[in-house]
Amino acid sequence: MCGIVGYVGDRQALPLLLEGLRRLEYRGYDSAGVAVIVDGALAVAKRKGKVRELEGVLPASGLSGVVGIAHTRWATHGEPSDANAHPHTDATGRIGVVHNGIIENAAELRRRLAADGVVFRSETDTEVLAHLIARRPENSLVEAVRAALGQVKGAYGIAVIDAARPEAIIAARNGGPVVVGVGDGEMFVASDASALMGHARHVAHLDDGEIAEVRADGFSVLTLEGAETTKATQALEGEVSGFDKGDHSHFMQKEIAEQPEAVRRTLLGRLDHRFNTAHLGGIELAAREMLDIRRVKILGCGSAYYAGTLGAHLIETLARIPAHAEPASEFRYRNPVIEQDTLYIAVSQSGETFDTLAAIQEVKRKGGRVLGVINAVGSTIARECGRGVYLHAGPEVAVVSTKTWTSTAVAFALLALQLGRVRDLSAAQGARLLAALSALPDQIASIVTREAEVGALSAILAKADHAYFIGRSAGYAVAMEGALKLKEVSYLHAEAYPASELKHGPLALISPETPTLAIVPDDDLLAKNLSTIAEVRTRHGPVLAVTHEGVRLDGVEAAFAVPKSEPELDPILLNIPLQLLAYQVARGLGRDIDQPRNLAKSVTVE
Repeated sequence: MCGIVGYVGDRQALPLLLEGLRRLEYRGYDSAGVAVIVDGALAVAKRKGKVRELEGVLPASGLSGVVGIAHTRWATHGEPSDANAHPHTDATGRIGVVHNGIIENAAELRRRLAADGVVFRSETDTEVLAHLIARRPENSLVEAVRAALGQVKGAYGIAVIDAARPEAIIAARNGGPVVVGVGDGEMFVASDASALMGHARHVAHLDDGEIAEVRADGFSVLTLEGAETTKATQALEGEVSGFDKGDHSHFMQKEIAEQPEAVRRTLLGRLDHRFNTAHLGGIELAAREMLDIRRVKILGCGSAYYAGTLGAHLIETLARIPAHAEPASEFRYRNPVIEQDTLYIAVSQSGETFDTLAAIQEVKRKGGRVLGVINAVGSTIARECGRGVYLHAGPEVAVVSTKTWTSTAVAFALLALQLGRVRDLSAAQGARLLAALSALPDQIASIVTREAEVGALSAILAKADHAYFIGRSAGYAVAMEGALKLKEVSYLHAEAYPASELKHGPLALISPETPTLAIVPDDDLLAKNLSTIAEVRTRHGPVLAVTHEGVRLDGVEAAFAVPKSEPELDPILLNIPLQLLAYQVARGLGRDIDQPRNLAKSVTVE
């Protein structure tokens, strides 16, 4: 959600801070601000709206200083406004704070400070921190921040500067991601390493309960209890080009087009043709351990949950292990039973999703084992799990997930194949699936180059206020993801149902004004899907379809056919047109495609 950037070195801070904020725009936000130490004083500029609005209120000469912090805010405490935008300062304007997260006891602390005469200038919980830090002027800045955090309950990732002590930025973490970036005679702080690409060479990830003093020549880390600790750094991987739209109109369009290469990277080095299996070294499970697995539980939120639903289907189909996907956001609230012979898999594109992280911690607290399926290398969830599968899909800037959903589905196919070959899946079946996996990138490329053909479907959906997506078996996971994409970027109401459930209630909603989009693969359920389409048409409901080449569909308004893969992998290809469809509908309606309203790429608060 919110984004943090900080810089201390010998270059002008402001251009670097603004560049970092633009890199973090994909996370979703409603205001932005910067604070730079200029000639021994704190200069602050902040504005409701996008980073471009912030740039419009900066002085023409800029803010000349070599130490600063910046922030993009997603409102929690207090509506989006100039006053509530970060950074926040103390009464003297000397201390500057940016904060991601929620301080749970902010109201209590606010009352206590107000009773001591503190006058607040915002409605935020963050301003409390600035005043608490300022009340300990005799301490070093790191000790003042540590003392203030000792009074705070809740989740946070923060960066703090002091105009009177300009030699360092203090960063701390408890639930909100914080990364320290190491450059050449300069240092950075950020909530996401993507903000530092092209500048920092290495990064260190703070863990919960740690506080860092970041100076131009290095950094040191303490626990909140005051004990010194050491942090290993790792090379910052990734390319700045991932944050450039190139010739595409939107990042979403670009990332849909990048899926063939994303899938190739997910497959790279993981197809074992010698033994007709997959090899995911990161899961760190020996064959004997795989045989001991009696159940698989997949945890994720939003698109990650829907990819997990498909993943569960693949694992049950290929490995014959009972598997189930569940929203991570609800998992820990039902006091789940954690079983020793169950493998738990956490799915997150960003690796920072708070609800998924909390679910992982609940599993581990009760002695369960967890693997991660993650795109962001070095992210919190990846480090919390300790083992798993990196997608290597590359940066995904648009808020909605496209290429990471596809790469996640492919990663589950690899895992299901590996588990299956250890158990009862034959070598011939393994060879069949390896050939299909190898063909996926080119098949996906053949679909994305036909974007114009989606126009017939999008023209019908763009005129509707409601739409229904239906599918059977694994097709239902595709329907759920397709409906979510349409909701996210077009703001049209869309619901997904199992096709077999229509007659158990939802059929009452069918009308001439309400299109139904059916997922119709050429498989052993084709006749049943055609029967469901007939049920809808009998009620005068318009039907759109995503199907396979050669399938005859009577009475549908429009259809898009994809190449045939193997039945287990067909859902991956059937989903690609739904991404293009959501994009075209949203574009036709003039929506903010890359940053839909009210949404954030990485949901780091509960």
